[in-house]
Amino acid sequence: MTIKNYDIKDISLAEQGRGRVEWALEEMPVIQSIMKRFQKERPLEGVKISACLHITTETVNLARTLKMGGADIVLTASNPLSTQDDAAAALVAIYEIPTFSIKGESNEVYYQHINAALDHHPHITMDDGADLVSMIHKNRANQVPEIIGGTEETTTGVIRLRAMANDGALKFPVIAVNDALTKHLFDNRYGTGQSTIDGIIRATNILLAGKIFTVAGYGWCSRGIAMRAKGHGANVIVTEINPLKALEAKMDGFRVMPMSEAAPISDIICTSTGNKNVLDVHHFEIMKDNCCIANSGHFNVEINIPALEKMAVQKHIPRTSVEEYKLSDGRTIRLLGEGRLVNLAAAEGHPAAVMDMSFANQAMCAVYMNQNAGNLEHKVYPVPEDIDEEISRYKLEAMGTKIDILTDEQVKYLNSWEEGT
Repeated sequence: MTIKNYDIKDISLAEQGRGRVEWALEEMPVIQSIMKRFQKERPLEGVKISACLHITTETVNLARTLKMGGADIVLTASNPLSTQDDAAAALVAIYEIPTFSIKGESNEVYYQHINAALDHHPHITMDDGADLVSMIHKNRANQVPEIIGGTEETTTGVIRLRAMANDGALKFPVIAVNDALTKHLFDNRYGTGQSTIDGIIRATNILLAGKIFTVAGYGWCSRGIAMRAKGHGANVIVTEINPLKALEAKMDGFRVMPMSEAAPISDIICTSTGNKNVLDVHHFEIMKDNCCIANSGHFNVEINIPALEKMAVQKHIPRTSVEEYKLSDGRTIRLLGEGRLVNLAAAEGHPAAVMDMSFANQAMCAVYMNQNAGNLEHKVYPVPEDIDEEISRYKLEAMGTKIDILTDEQVKYLNSWEEGT
């Protein structure tokens, strides 16, 4: 390898990381099954993969799986605050996978690391937020002919990629792993729901019961956050721009109103929309004193932090992952996790059991992309249905759950138009 082999915080953390990686693997039965299959079949033999993902213990197990399948893989972080430094150390020292990732790294170092991963000259990109694809298209177009395609893990990244495809700018195919049913039905709803609440509680140690908790958006991630906040006894408000999703939130038992009405009464506000400035100046101007604001969308643009910085007359850090901004009228706004993904900035991210399915999709889609090299158009593809169903089967088997099978008569009936009442 011609690139520097790694850039991590402290390689001596490797054994600590190994323990947590193996702990996570116990909760990842689907990945365990794919590991065994990959070791036998080696479906990624000789394929170079550059992956820009959250460097967590679960991600280590994905990287191990890809390597077992024959891939030559390099990892970099998809968020400056999401890295678990012991996991990064284990990747390098124990699993011998080049990794460029340091928790709390500057934006400058973050992009240096992305470029280091692309110096690997990948055949397949694996993204969580489309930063690799974006960097290739903006600054490294000479590498496009080398690339078979990519996979994308998160809603925000899929939005970016579809915009590129619609503009005719996307120069290779990408599979929207995020949109797999085994991903967004479970990872986004149950994973984001639990881990976001975990991050908010770890950052603040605030009791949620009885608090007014506003969730911006009602997509799959926001549904999970609203569900878990309600489960903790919070009085949940949902804000939306989509009438169908707003109606769904209403029918699910939540109060629905504009953010301008929610801001003055909310104790906690969490954004998860994929859009920018969801919390903006006009919201800060009317926000309740001591309101905690957090973000669980991929990029730290959902809260207009530069505007909040300008409005503040004083800034104070009372505890880890909390910044208090005191405004000229005496009110205080509490920003959690620097406005980045609060579940990773202030906690450990999704439980391994849900990342099991998400990363199984990543692994299987990398194989699909390799098998279909040169046969796919330059657009965003859904995860093949048979991959989704196979992962579901693996998961059910691991949970000891059996399901019914259609009889030949039932199959014939479902495929016939002649038989009716």
